[in-house]
Amino acid sequence: MTTILDVYDVLCRIAPPELQMGFDNAGFLVGNGEREVDTVLITLDITSEVIDEAKELGAQLIVSHHPVIFRPLKCVNADGEGALVFKLIENRIAAICMHTNLDIVEGGVNDVLLSRFGAQKLESLDADHCGRIGLLKEEMPLSAFLSLCKEKLQVNALRYVNGGKTVRKLAVMGGSGGDAVQDAIEKGCDTYVTSDVKYHQFLEARELGLNLIDADHFCTENPVIPVLADKLRNVFPTLCVEISKRHHQTVSVF
Repeated sequence: MTTILDVYDVLCRIAPPELQMGFDNAGFLVGNGEREVDTVLITLDITSEVIDEAKELGAQLIVSHHPVIFRPLKCVNADGEGALVFKLIENRIAAICMHTNLDIVEGGVNDVLLSRFGAQKLESLDADHCGRIGLLKEEMPLSAFLSLCKEKLQVNALRYVNGGKTVRKLAVMGGSGGDAVQDAIEKGCDTYVTSDVKYHQFLEARELGLNLIDADHFCTENPVIPVLADKLRNVFPTLCVEISKRHHQTVSVF
């Protein structure tokens, strides 16, 4: 018999909770750890549609990257701010969320993101070890790299500025990484792939000669999901581990 706590213990070995940043709320957030589990659904986010999907699959557990409880809740009911937590409890579905600990850990979000480009890892990007720096196998024009980025991350559109350089030394950070623009510049990177970039960060990058690419929050983090699913399958070969088919890139482009 495999319990939810058994799965959580393995996830803690994959991405130790003590690595999470101070603002974060990663961990075993909803459910009864002693409950037996035979089906797990893996997703970047826990949404109402994902909970419905888990219910239809008969899953007792959802493992997500983003925490379903991030700030203190003032209520947990069907219509309030705690509606997702209420829906999980109502359907007896547990939730384990591995956030910045999965970003930071070796083999986590940012190592997987860097590997999508076939880059050789050199070092961490920032002091928090959230980002990575790597070297591409060969130098390429920015236009070619933009096409590669769209293909490898399956993103529907890219926001970017051309810093006037070809692409070879690459920085990446899954999720919101605009604040690390200066780190990428100081470490001699010619290109930085992240998401949720603000206007002034694009402007700064262009002025300082950095190709800065916003490749969408979902698309820069979701590559870790199949990797995480495979790790669980390797440890629990009799467990049914499914990847959400309903949760996709949230932002549409007209």
